[in-house]
Amino acid sequence: MTQEILVLGATGKTGRRVVAALGKTDVTVRAASRSSAVRFDWDDRSTWRPALAGTTGVYLIAPHDPADAAPFVELAEQQGVRRVVLLSGRNLDRLPIDVFTNMHAAEAAVRASTLDWTVLRANNFTQNFSDDVWAQEVRAGRLPLPVDDTPEPFIDVRDVADVAVKALTEDHAGRTYELSGPIGVTFADGLKKIAARTGRPVELVRLTPEEYHAELLSHGVPEPAAAELNGMFDAMRKGLLATPTDDVSGLLGRAPIDFDTYVADTWR
Repeated sequence: MTQEILVLGATGKTGRRVVAALGKTDVTVRAASRSSAVRFDWDDRSTWRPALAGTTGVYLIAPHDPADAAPFVELAEQQGVRRVVLLSGRNLDRLPIDVFTNMHAAEAAVRASTLDWTVLRANNFTQNFSDDVWAQEVRAGRLPLPVDDTPEPFIDVRDVADVAVKALTEDHAGRTYELSGPIGVTFADGLKKIAARTGRPVELVRLTPEEYHAELLSHGVPEPAAAELNGMFDAMRKGLLATPTDDVSGLLGRAPIDFDTYVADTWR
């Protein structure tokens, strides 16, 4: 039976790379987003069923609203989907339940389902410096964050995509993988590497959690999201995300892409 895999967030940071990587296999790819030919919008539930119809697998990114997770997974079961691969956050089970509530809800939903599920828990992406999230600030030469010198083993989204394809096309049912880069890099060192590559200085401005919270609110970030982001950085400062894992190399048979390679490939 031909596999047809639905990729949600198909124009996003991981989704578009999952689409490209799946395109090199013999499966049929159904790329879905709010702007794709196959339309999918978490805020419009009428788009869910047509996107799922006839698919055998789903690459799932947790919805912004935790209340959407269980109904979507239940609908996927009803539509005959057999496999789901969920992108989640590194060491989610060690984070407070009020940090990344959407990921907690999505993990609970897939684990409670009858689907062959795989959970990919990833560190912060290296591409956060360049694709979005911190890109505007980095290019402007000033990145304000509530960080210290605790290292972060940033993971390249190309590795996330390659792991997702293996989980979608092979049997990894009931497995949770913690995905990281090969070595921890502090934010200060990461910015120095980018600055050295581009020839443009980038300053790391170390904020207190209170200052960061206020800055987020001033940029229009809703209060719950601001609190969750502060919770993530609190976990990072405590070292909960700092230790590299070997799951990427174990799954792909090669070392994860390191930060220096990302910088060389991305920044000019």
